[in-house]
Amino acid sequence: MAVMIALAGNPNVGKSTIFNALTGSRQHVGNWPGKTVEKKEGRLRVGDQEILLVDLPGAYSLTAYSIEEIITRDFIINERPSAVVAVVDASNLERNLYLVAQVLELETPVILALNMTDVANSRGLKIDARRLAQRMGGIPVVEMVGNRSLGLDQLKQAIAQVTAHPPQALPQATYDGALGKEIVALAAHIAANPVLTAHYQPNWLATKLLENDEAILEVMEAQGQTDLLAAAAAAQERIEAATGEDAETLIADQRYTFIGSLVESVLERPSQSILTTSDKIDEIVTHRIWGLPIFLLMMWLVFQFTANVSAPFLDWVDVFMNETVYGWGGALMTALGLGDTWFAALITNGIIGGVGGVLVFVPVLLFLYFALAVLEDSGYMARAAFVMDRVMRWMGLHGKSFLPLIVGFGCTVPAVYATRTLENEKDRKLTGFLATFMSCGARLPVYVVFGAAFFGTASGNLIFAMYLVGIGVALATGFALKHTVYKGQPPAPFVMELPPYRAPRPRDVWRQMWERVRGFLIKASTVILVVSTVLWLLMAIPGRANAGSFNDVAAEDSLFAVVSGAIAPVFKPAGFGSWEASGSLVTGFMAKEVVVGTMNQIYIGEEAAAVDAAEPTTFGQEVGSAVVGFGEAAVLTVQEVLNIAPRTVNLLPGVQINEFNFFGTAEEVEDNTRLEAALINSFERSAGSAELGALAAVAFNVFVLLYVPCMVAVAAMRQEFGSRWTLAQIGYTLGLAWVAAVVVFQVGKLFI
Repeated sequence: MAVMIALAGNPNVGKSTIFNALTGSRQHVGNWPGKTVEKKEGRLRVGDQEILLVDLPGAYSLTAYSIEEIITRDFIINERPSAVVAVVDASNLERNLYLVAQVLELETPVILALNMTDVANSRGLKIDARRLAQRMGGIPVVEMVGNRSLGLDQLKQAIAQVTAHPPQALPQATYDGALGKEIVALAAHIAANPVLTAHYQPNWLATKLLENDEAILEVMEAQGQTDLLAAAAAAQERIEAATGEDAETLIADQRYTFIGSLVESVLERPSQSILTTSDKIDEIVTHRIWGLPIFLLMMWLVFQFTANVSAPFLDWVDVFMNETVYGWGGALMTALGLGDTWFAALITNGIIGGVGGVLVFVPVLLFLYFALAVLEDSGYMARAAFVMDRVMRWMGLHGKSFLPLIVGFGCTVPAVYATRTLENEKDRKLTGFLATFMSCGARLPVYVVFGAAFFGTASGNLIFAMYLVGIGVALATGFALKHTVYKGQPPAPFVMELPPYRAPRPRDVWRQMWERVRGFLIKASTVILVVSTVLWLLMAIPGRANAGSFNDVAAEDSLFAVVSGAIAPVFKPAGFGSWEASGSLVTGFMAKEVVVGTMNQIYIGEEAAAVDAAEPTTFGQEVGSAVVGFGEAAVLTVQEVLNIAPRTVNLLPGVQINEFNFFGTAEEVEDNTRLEAALINSFERSAGSAELGALAAVAFNVFVLLYVPCMVAVAAMRQEFGSRWTLAQIGYTLGLAWVAAVVVFQVGKLFI
């Protein structure tokens, strides 16, 4: 049986970097039992010993204020790992040692990983690691620079040593005076109870009872430990009578006194504070005036990068899926003697057309998640929360609530669950309500295909605008709720440590990209596959008398078209009152990616079957063409990266910088994909003109942005916030989306 080691530490101390370096690819990611917080486990071999490494959620303490702290504490208490590797930021030793002191109180073997020593050295901080180990009872202390794998071998040796010969850490007494005496007396009372000692260390449990830890008090009440609770209450009264302070305040104060004394004895500070590179950058990035514009510029660059840089690979995947793979599917059906059957149509038009139409946007998501991973790994995301704190307070929240909203840019579901890190129930509900207005990765394919169809190389502007609209609507909604539902309730205080800026590690960036895109691919192979199959069936069934037979019916006469057409008039004031657009929005209730998949099936299904093959090609020629196309896409991607700068600068009035043009095709009219061409024709026909068609397309995207999130997100909200709150959110988003889309189209018409 493998030895179990836990990694614990504050957020942003490099704990996950060390975990990834130790385990490499030998790790598993899931959720904690009964929780939605991510659980990471990995395998590490030290000599002949197999070690199970568990990466605990980042926590500032073991007091049960958040779900992360509860998980970390319960794991150490209940699972009893062989040792805990406590990762601390060497440049912020005093703050980080608070958690370590609490872990030591559990009398669990501890290894102190003194990470980011390079940052500490750059600030002129010198830590006596040997003296620190002595003051903390002789525990191993390993100096590390985790993102460069420095100290990794020493950490492995420490793990091997501790697992072979577990030390008994005996730090100096943390508590003294009346508090210390009462803890000793209460611990003796606990030690006499074998039921309690089987699960808890007496000193630790005594401290928790005096702190009035709610989770522990509930457990003791459930076990019928009335005598112990009475003894704890009496001890609290004696402490307050002797000191004039309540026990909880006194415990925290003496912990910090002990830690302060310890740090003073091991840390040598420079005579004058050193302004680090991170400090110099933060003077600009977190500036009271410039911080917000810089944040908006960063988001602008992210979405330019996402829309335009991914475009060459998007076009390549589009051709590969909707022409090459589609052709192979048809050829396979013909070879099996099923060429003209309904089954062949299901495979080609239904599955390949529906799922393939969504897989086209994998490059877009890869580039988006790459950009977000770089910002997160570099340390900028923490600055974004800090900068947005003032904005968030305007609507009754604080900067910490901005982090779940940032998660919402990837997916609404983890954004809803990320609200669990907020201590206040009001903050959790309000943040979860607003998270649905953040443009998740599932909406991005819709923006991209409409942006490319109606705005060409300026498609990034549409995407950026949709993200800004989402943030703006969230701000307005939050402000309204603050002055109605949550009137008179001030936001909770916000405390966050800003990690030093670091160069993102390619391996960590790739891991984040892959984990997020993998979820999209899983959804494509399940939800989207099912929806595409059902949609094909509905489009294959006649919806009117004498309209045809199964699999031989015009799209506009299908059952899907008839049902969608019944609700289409609702959207006519918004400029897209066609059955195609209405039906796509209905299927989008399942998953927003399905909007594009539905359109691909509606507009391309029959057309794809009718595409003339100008010249028959062999399998080898098609593969060769795909390889050449991939190479061209790679070159064009480099071109688009270089063009971000001139396109951004060209936004300034009177400035015009030439863009890069590797293949000399910039002046040529860009060909639209078949889906894009079909969308242009459909929306122009529905709205009445080319200009109104583009305006209707913008209104359609606004509706997609604001209306009900996918069913999985709705289920997550119901689980977290209850049915009434979720139903209110559904009703609000539907009404708001319709009003916003109508306003965009009707007001926009006045300027055309």
